[in-house]
Amino acid sequence: MKSIAQSLKKSALRQRGQGMTEYIIIVALIAVAAIGVYSMFGQTIRGQVAGLAGEVAGTGATAGKATASTAAGSAATKAAEGKGMSSYDSGNAPSSGSK
Repeated sequence: MKSIAQSLKKSALRQRGQGMTEYIIIVALIAVAAIGVYSMFGQTIRGQVAGLAGEVAGTGATAGKATASTAAGSAATKAAEGKGMSSYDSGNAPSSGSK
C-alpha cells in the first residue's frame, strides 16, 4: 500500500512539472512572436505611441502620425517586393531611421 501511495504522489509531481514546462514553452513562443511583431512594426508602433502621448499632453500628434505614416509606407513597399531564397538577405537591412 505504501508503494502505491508513493507512486501516486510522484505521478502528481510529474504532472505539475509537465504543466509548468508546457506553460514555459507557451510563454516563450508568445515572447518570440511579440519580438517578431515589434521588429516588423516597431517604427510604426513608436510613431503611434508618440502621437498618442502628444494628444494626451495636449501638444498635438502631427509628428508622431507623420513618423507612423512614413514607416507604414516603407513597410508596404518592402512587403510588395518579391522574395526568394536567393534574395532573402538583400534589402532587409533597416533604413537609417528605423531603429
